[in-house]
Amino acid sequence: MLLALLLAPFLLLLLYFIVRPKPVTIPIKNRHVFITGGSSGIGLALAHKAVSEGARVSILARSLPKLEEAQKSIRLAHGVDVAIFAADVRDYDAVQRAVNDAGPIDVLVVNQGVFVPQALEKQGLDEIKFMIDVNLMGSFHVIKAALPSMKSRKDRRQPASIALVSSQAGQVGIYGYSAYSASKFGLRGLAEALQQEVISDNIYISLIFPPDTETPAFEEERKIRPELTDIITSSGGLLKADEVASKTLDGIKAGNFSIPLNLEGRMLTIATAGVSPQSSFLMAFLEVALASLARIVSLFFLWSAYRSVAKWHFQKKGA
Repeated sequence: MLLALLLAPFLLLLLYFIVRPKPVTIPIKNRHVFITGGSSGIGLALAHKAVSEGARVSILARSLPKLEEAQKSIRLAHGVDVAIFAADVRDYDAVQRAVNDAGPIDVLVVNQGVFVPQALEKQGLDEIKFMIDVNLMGSFHVIKAALPSMKSRKDRRQPASIALVSSQAGQVGIYGYSAYSASKFGLRGLAEALQQEVISDNIYISLIFPPDTETPAFEEERKIRPELTDIITSSGGLLKADEVASKTLDGIKAGNFSIPLNLEGRMLTIATAGVSPQSSFLMAFLEVALASLARIVSLFFLWSAYRSVAKWHFQKKGA
């Protein structure tokens, strides 16, 4: 214990010099923030928050009527209009047209997502493909369409940001989330590799891990997701979309790569840090110092999850 205390200052000093990317502050005011999935839920809450901080905001979603409702709600709340673009992220050409019409982007928030909860054996391939196409391929489409103008923006001295909204299901696999988790886990590989590709253009990647959040989509999901999924995830709590938006935007402005939104998410982020980028030497220190504890906590979580699975199946067989 004494040795650990003596070594802590040296570890902090080492981490101060080696963490990458280096710390940065990403301004929002008077900059163009483009949000996909922006007509409702977390995306709409993010649009409200960005507008309130002085950003010029564009939102993209599939439904034009919902986009018009979102535009109206922002106008009534803030007296400001946002640009709206109706496009399906599965259609690269449509996304490209929307991005071109919107103009150069400073902060891109890739927020679209769909979730059809079901055990893999019972899930149709069309539903699996739908989730992969929207959540993962759709993210590639949006980023690929936006990158050229982001890289060639006039003031490259000002850092830009690409933020991908993942999920706590993108940190740990849960019963009933096989396809959804696969699509969200994929965002991490995309984010980690992309950060190395765009760092020389002063673009910073953020990966957001929301827990269950009060949104219209979540209410629909709860009606159909498996009972066992509810049992396993019951301890996770529920955040409001406004709270998620506020913490997300704060993390983006701080240039954080990983943005957890509650205590459980922070523990998961430490437990799954791996070789992900880290710009805060203090957070890097916590990741190093708490790695063993986080692993123990994660093993207890898995023990509880597998216990729930075994108990549930035993009860069903006995019924």
